[in-house]
Amino acid sequence: MRDAFVDHCLELLAPLGAARAKRMFGGHGLYLDDLFVAIVAFEQLYLKVDAGTQPAFEAAGCRPFVYDGKGRPITMSYWTVPPEAIESAALMAPWARRAIEAALRARSAAALRPPGRSAAARTTRAAPSGAAAPAGAATRATRRKPGSR
Repeated sequence: MRDAFVDHCLELLAPLGAARAKRMFGGHGLYLDDLFVAIVAFEQLYLKVDAGTQPAFEAAGCRPFVYDGKGRPITMSYWTVPPEAIESAALMAPWARRAIEAALRARSAAALRPPGRSAAARTTRAAPSGAAAPAGAATRATRRKPGSR
């Protein structure tokens, strides 16, 4: 069952597309036209940001979503909105547009990555020609099955 705050956030985003919520990690993920643009956690709305949009959120006094990850704070690329934006769809629109822009850029960047490989795996796969591989890094040519030559 969704709460009233999630429904209110969906109403604020609805002028920009088909808005829907999906339960996740004790909160909700918010989508516009199947683009993941926001999270709602602890009765707070956080919109997607990136390097291009974060300065506007910082200048408006917004705060990032931070959670405790194995004893250390983890800051995510989702930020609060100015308090007045929670009051009307018209005031929310410019902030939601920034979130859409950031989410589209993130989706485009993800589409350029090779399938099935995380960023960490890509950076340790092989060292450039003439460079030593990082300690503990194995390439396909050096991996062997136990007992094989």
